[in-house]
Amino acid sequence: MTRQHVLQSIAEYDIRGGEQFLKLYGFEPSPGYALVHEDRSYDVAAILGVAHRFATGRLAPPEEFNSDRPGAVAILRRRGFGVSEPASASRPTPTRAPRTTRSPVARATATREAPPAICPTCSMTLPATGICDDCG
Repeated sequence: MTRQHVLQSIAEYDIRGGEQFLKLYGFEPSPGYALVHEDRSYDVAAILGVAHRFATGRLAPPEEFNSDRPGAVAILRRRGFGVSEPASASRPTPTRAPRTTRSPVARATATREAPPAICPTCSMTLPATGICDDCG
């Protein structure tokens, strides 16, 4: 089921009206949960059931959503829709351990070797003495 299927279901809901939409497809209002789209609220289970019909040709009955309401909410959220939940359904916010300060880490720096000294006359590498063996 794609976002487009959900949008088709919302469009039909708008055309028929909420009460008629629910009655036509055999859904009861699901209190507390609402899909929110363009500042309007829609019944989560009914919208998903009809969206499933657009996607597969088979209406997903209300029983499929009653046992897994958080799953239905997750499906809608993954498709970019907002869903309001009753306060009792909200999941606790995970707590994080307090941040600890880290001590600075000594980083290894790459040491570049100096290029070898070259005799300006014959262009040979100079020995450690700095005096060319050939040119003197």
